[in-house]
Amino acid sequence: MRRVRATPALSRTALACAALLLLASCGTSEEGDSHAPGAPAGVTAAAGSATSVHVMWDAVTANPGVDTYEIYRGSTKVKEVPGSEHMVDVTRLRPATLYSFTVRARDTDGRLGPRSREVLARTPDTVAADRSAPTRPGAPRGRVIGSRAVQLSWGTSTDDQGVVSYDIYQGGAKIHSVGGAQTATVVTGLRPSTRYSFTVRARDAADNLSPASTAVPLTTAPGSDDGQGTAPTDFRATTHRGDDGAYYIDLSWVPPRTDGVVTEYQVHLDGQPATSLVWGGTAPRDRATYSFYVGRDAGVSHQVRLRARLPDGAWGGFSAERTVTTGTAEP
Repeated sequence: MRRVRATPALSRTALACAALLLLASCGTSEEGDSHAPGAPAGVTAAAGSATSVHVMWDAVTANPGVDTYEIYRGSTKVKEVPGSEHMVDVTRLRPATLYSFTVRARDTDGRLGPRSREVLARTPDTVAADRSAPTRPGAPRGRVIGSRAVQLSWGTSTDDQGVVSYDIYQGGAKIHSVGGAQTATVVTGLRPSTRYSFTVRARDAADNLSPASTAVPLTTAPGSDDGQGTAPTDFRATTHRGDDGAYYIDLSWVPPRTDGVVTEYQVHLDGQPATSLVWGGTAPRDRATYSFYVGRDAGVSHQVRLRARLPDGAWGGFSAERTVTTGTAEP
């Protein structure tokens, strides 16, 4: 998806062009089949060691369902995982090398969807004869943020050559990974009213793993909040007519509470992704605002909502949806 950098210098004309191009491109497929799965969103890649990269993505909704995800390094398919899985470790890579990754979804009828956006990851230098594992991470802490997500934080681990990544485990299964400079994350995609036990292990460039941290037990909330614990709050939407005679939608919201700064948001207009915005400077922590072009006709109603990309790369829940109509007086 093309991104619009939210800086004061961005002209209304540029916003108009970006919005029109993005709206026109929604729903296209690399295979020319409108029924094929969509492109996976929320793709992230981070070095797990000098020879591996951890790739994650959001689940794709498809009818009749996703059977397989294909992971590509450049143009080469390097992994396949079942449709129930949304992460993979790509191994046997070269140290100190920049790699690009994309993901595609294949449905149970064999239809292959378009590629995701490309993400980059650089493996660190390897260290000869490094057999010393990192120390055990400090005791993790956690809090429940709704029925489908929890927030974890832990103490730093030390290593004679440096910690490259932290792996998060649920029971005995690795479910997540973050960079070595990060000591907090939000784990999403959980089940309501379910008790989980999380531990953390540190990894260095030579793939040495630390002992597991102490476990932190957490039970998700009942019901289904669709990730509202990670959604922007106090979301407001109004419209105004610009000096050029065109109409714009004006948004404001409070960023979600996370361990880290949220710099990227995705705006959905009338049920479709309309634009992404990324703060190039200091991202707002208290209240954020954004305005974008929607056309020149009065009396047109739009439904708008947005979501944030969390510091670990996953998409958070959607804000409340608001309806606005161009050319009407705002309360």
